[in-house]
Amino acid sequence: MRKVYLVGAGPGDPGLLTCKAFQLLQKADVVVYDRLVSAEVLAVVNPAATLIFAGKLQGEQERIQTEIHAHLLTHATSNKTVVRLKGGDPMVFGRGAEEWAFLIRHGIDVELVPGISSSLAVPALAGIPVTLRGVAASFAVIAGHRRNLESQEWSRYRLVDTLVLLMAVENRAAIAAQLIRAGRGADEPAAFIERGATDRERVVITTLGAIARGQVAVRAPAVLVVGQVVRMRRHLQRIVSETAPVREPEAIHAVR
Repeated sequence: MRKVYLVGAGPGDPGLLTCKAFQLLQKADVVVYDRLVSAEVLAVVNPAATLIFAGKLQGEQERIQTEIHAHLLTHATSNKTVVRLKGGDPMVFGRGAEEWAFLIRHGIDVELVPGISSSLAVPALAGIPVTLRGVAASFAVIAGHRRNLESQEWSRYRLVDTLVLLMAVENRAAIAAQLIRAGRGADEPAAFIERGATDRERVVITTLGAIARGQVAVRAPAVLVVGQVVRMRRHLQRIVSETAPVREPEAIHAVR
């Protein structure tokens, strides 16, 4: 068949898979999946399929990416239904376009199946809309990993109403400090949503200043939202899991 399906797994809840993604996972022979694909999503995969974990490790991204390419080429040329499964949407910080280009250069057809991006779904499910009439008319989605941190011109985000940062847990204090230096207020509301769209979701409500001071304890994977829309969460609690605790700034202890 010489074809790979580049599929978005959505934010974690298998109920948020697209119909097409679900159908492909049910009939897949091989699934090459990323670290952020939830166990709940993997549970719907054809039980006879070969599952290949392709999660990245810090400092080994390029080596692992080469291995991913090799897996895709090997299985795509063996008349199997091959799914390259990525958390969220493949084209949002998922190197989806790079893998697509690589496969085409090697004579492999690619079919894209978009997924619901965690950058939009995770805040919304936690009761935080990224836009809101009269409050926020713009938003930006930013990669918060180290490489982006070093080259980023944070001043460009000073006037964007809502910022959504992915992969920002490790560098959260430096990112917050950069944003404050760029002109955003230290008292601006912020929220971390850990393990969003799963039954293990945890929401931390805080401020940009508290993050910059190293006072916010949070674990990856988590989405960071900065902006006045964070205040809407308390008004939209009916759509938030009763088990997801809210921690106000004064209740957050410094990370040691």
